[in-house]
Amino acid sequence: MTRLLAFLMALLLAMPAFAQSEDPILVPDISQHEIVLQQGFTGATLLLYGAVLDPADSDAQYDVVVVLKGPSEPILLREKERIFGIWVNSEESAYRSVPSFYAMASSRPVLDIVDERTAAIYELGLDYLQLSPSGSIDPAEQQRFSEGLVDLRQRQGLYAQYDEGVEISQGVLYRADIPIPSNVVAGRYVAETFAIYDGRVISSATSEVQVFKEGFELGVEEAANDYSFFYGLFAVGLSVFMGWAAGRLFALV
Repeated sequence: MTRLLAFLMALLLAMPAFAQSEDPILVPDISQHEIVLQQGFTGATLLLYGAVLDPADSDAQYDVVVVLKGPSEPILLREKERIFGIWVNSEESAYRSVPSFYAMASSRPVLDIVDERTAAIYELGLDYLQLSPSGSIDPAEQQRFSEGLVDLRQRQGLYAQYDEGVEISQGVLYRADIPIPSNVVAGRYVAETFAIYDGRVISSATSEVQVFKEGFELGVEEAANDYSFFYGLFAVGLSVFMGWAAGRLFALV
């Protein structure tokens, strides 16, 4: 009820701008603006919803695309190669800025809504992510690494694309459910919503979601960052102890 009241208030606040504008106005919202990562967290589902207000009161049918991105991070991607029965690192490619999480939902398949150039500008879809590689590498090899990175994160549940994942009611209200897996990283997530008509993005709006840790998980992360040497010693010692304890236990059985 609180979220509904807040959304209705946002609609009322948008009315003055709505009356003076000729372009549609997006009024977006999210079911929750905070996600807490703690012990037992198995994932969540974010509901991205809102309204597309048309001041011209026309019968235009708008498409809606929503994109949820997690904080960007640099990564080094290595390719494994099997040599004499042993898997070893071979080729590698570095990236300056890669979204830790990416999910897109659209009212129709993306290329039925916009052309490839527009999809690339707004990063609408997994095929149009800007992954920012660093260093020099053969374009064909870079494409192969990028496709491998996207495929890996899809299998991890961190990248997803939901064609026809946005429901539009009465040409005004829209909603999309975005699953959040348990292995997401903490940080600031940005939800972008685009209203599209006749192949053009005519309105956009953003909302934010904060994902953070608390309790035991936060303590472990802070210890690993602030006392990395002692944390490493403790982790190794704990592993040795658990191995010794398991050996003694099975020896008694």
